[in-house]
Amino acid sequence: MGSDDLTRPRVGTAAEVPYIALPPTAVGTAVGGPPGLIVAWHGFDPPCTEAAFAAAVPMTGVPAWRVYPGLRPPGGGPSDVRDQVYLDLFGPAVEHAVDRLPDVVDEIRRVLGLDEGPVGLAGFSVGAAAVLLALATGSVPVTAAALVAPVAAPARAVAALERRTGRPYEWTDRTRAIAERLDFTARAGEIAERDAALLLVGGTGDDVVTPADVAGLRDLLIARGATTVEAAMFRMAHALASEPGTDAAPPIADAVSVDNALTDWFRAHLTGTTRAPWPDPGIWATSWAGADRPGSPATL
Repeated sequence: MGSDDLTRPRVGTAAEVPYIALPPTAVGTAVGGPPGLIVAWHGFDPPCTEAAFAAAVPMTGVPAWRVYPGLRPPGGGPSDVRDQVYLDLFGPAVEHAVDRLPDVVDEIRRVLGLDEGPVGLAGFSVGAAAVLLALATGSVPVTAAALVAPVAAPARAVAALERRTGRPYEWTDRTRAIAERLDFTARAGEIAERDAALLLVGGTGDDVVTPADVAGLRDLLIARGATTVEAAMFRMAHALASEPGTDAAPPIADAVSVDNALTDWFRAHLTGTTRAPWPDPGIWATSWAGADRPGSPATL
């Protein structure tokens, strides 16, 4: 691969998983060691494809390759999933993504000519569930991770789906098993053992993953021994892109807020670089006013 290729986005397939890879920019450099690699999964809600998520949350200021794999069940499947097949696709998509992760990372490193270096994981909604599963299983060594509106308890997401559609979800033995197996509130100890630096991001208007869900997961992880866990809340709903959220599009204000938060997190905890610091957390703990400004977090 020519040197010019390393300065341009790449589209390809690794371990039979489609991906988009965004190259490091000249915005700062990592402090010593090889460059980092961030794997970032989209969700089932907008942005619900790798292209849409890469456009919404590009993390341009992180001096690392950011790789956005597709999150789909084996054999493919719809990206926009909000009906009775939710868990039937949720489970296979998340487990397939994590099963393939080691091979995806190895192949991406080979294609990009990357040496061994720190790995970061990011995910939105169902994609954040993939991050949690990767951490719980130790699929790859992870230095830092960021979870945006994480679906940590699938049964709660189903309850939100019922509220959204106005009809009951038709549970089966299979979907009950999926919800139990991928309930990460029950696996907080496994996640905490990995000792990755964890950022949890939520929205005050999110009716799928509520602020209480985000705060509860943070508290569980801390109680189970996680040493670096922070939570930030923005005045936003669940989606990070406009409907239908399948194509790359200019980021909406909510996505800009999330992108700023993730950029700062990975610069500090993955690549050892810094940008403008966040305000004193004590300020945001007592007021939501700052959540109106893109990039200004409020601690929970």
